[in-house]
Amino acid sequence: MNAAQAREEICRVGQSLFERGYVHAAAGNISVRLDDDAGYLITPTDACLGRLDPARLAHVDAQGRQHSGDPASKTLALHRRVYQAAVAFDANTRCVIHTHSTHCVALSLQAEPEVPTASSGPREWLPALTPYFVMKVGHVPLIGYRHPGAAETADLVSQAIAQYGARGTPIRAVMLERLGPQVWHDSPASAMAVLEELEETAKLMRLLTPTPAPLTVSQIDELRLKFNARW
Repeated sequence: MNAAQAREEICRVGQSLFERGYVHAAAGNISVRLDDDAGYLITPTDACLGRLDPARLAHVDAQGRQHSGDPASKTLALHRRVYQAAVAFDANTRCVIHTHSTHCVALSLQAEPEVPTASSGPREWLPALTPYFVMKVGHVPLIGYRHPGAAETADLVSQAIAQYGARGTPIRAVMLERLGPQVWHDSPASAMAVLEELEETAKLMRLLTPTPAPLTVSQIDELRLKFNARW
């Protein structure tokens, strides 16, 4: 995907997310890592994702210095850290999306779900409720609340990506407590699909009382073998 195509795709995905209620007002941001170390495209600060102009997207170099477009989103540092950490386990990581999706944020405001946690690192946010959550999303660590744009958030997200990758279960999403999900994949369309599945799983979690039992170990193993699920 060249820069011109990336600009159009960012705008297309942003409009789709906005029109379907995954983002609102000026919440959320999208970035794409360009080929040949040409840096990144990212949505401008305080931009409405439903009304993006391809020519006004911020273009920054690999060090985060802006070359053109409107001022880059304040989450640029976090996006860059996601790419730097994720490409070690998914070399084709090309797009990062952050939204304030309603059910994801609402669930993060509720009492802590009863989810098994790893022996170290952040606790997991959602259990393995559905096969498509396991296959399309995977493990989702919960990153404790820090103010928007906080440098510590980038450190915590980078550490989580490294920890899960080292365990052989690379992740494609984290949940920023009270703020929303951060997801990444090999294209804007693929990253949007991760976000959609994550939001729908959060919605199921909120709708069902008591919380349903997760898939069993044997059921998850079957998904690993049959569909190469990374759980």
